[in-house]
Amino acid sequence: MCNTQMGNAIIQLKKAGISDAQIIHEMQVQSFKPLLDKYQDFDTNPAKETLERVKARFDDNIDHYLICLQDENIGYIRVRCADENNHHYVLTQIFIAPEYQGKGYAQAAIKQVELLYPKAQKWMLDTIKQEKKLCRFYEKLGYKLTGLEKNIIKGMDLVYYEKE
Repeated sequence: MCNTQMGNAIIQLKKAGISDAQIIHEMQVQSFKPLLDKYQDFDTNPAKETLERVKARFDDNIDHYLICLQDENIGYIRVRCADENNHHYVLTQIFIAPEYQGKGYAQAAIKQVELLYPKAQKWMLDTIKQEKKLCRFYEKLGYKLTGLEKNIIKGMDLVYYEKE
C-alpha cells in the first residue's frame, strides 16, 4: 500500500483483486456516466461495461489498485506493462467517484502509482480530446501529446500522451 498525505486526508493505493470487481464496476459506471450521456459512445464507454468484463481484466499482466481516502474506496487505477523489460507502462484506466472529483485525489494517485514502478522509463495513456479539463490535467502531471489521434465517434476523439 502506498500513501499520500493531503491536508488531514490520507490517499492510499490498495492492490485490488477480482473480489473487488463489484465495487470497481459500480464506481466505474458512476464515474463514466456523465461522459456516456454527453458523447453517447455506447460501444466504448466504461459505464456500459458489464461486471463480467471488469472481472475479465484481472490477469497477470495488469495491476489493479483501489484509490482509498482513509478507508473508503473512492476510485480506481489500472496499469499495464507495455514491454518485456518493464520500462514502458500504460495507465489504461483511472477514475475517481463523482463526489470526490476535483479535490486532487487523482493527481495524488497517479503520482503514487508512478513511484511504484521505479524501472519505468515511459508512461502512456489516452483521453478524450474534446475534454479539455482532462487534457490539462494530464499535461499538468508532465504528460505530452504524441500527435496520435483516433476517432471514436463523430465529435469524440482519443488523443495519446506519453511521459518519460
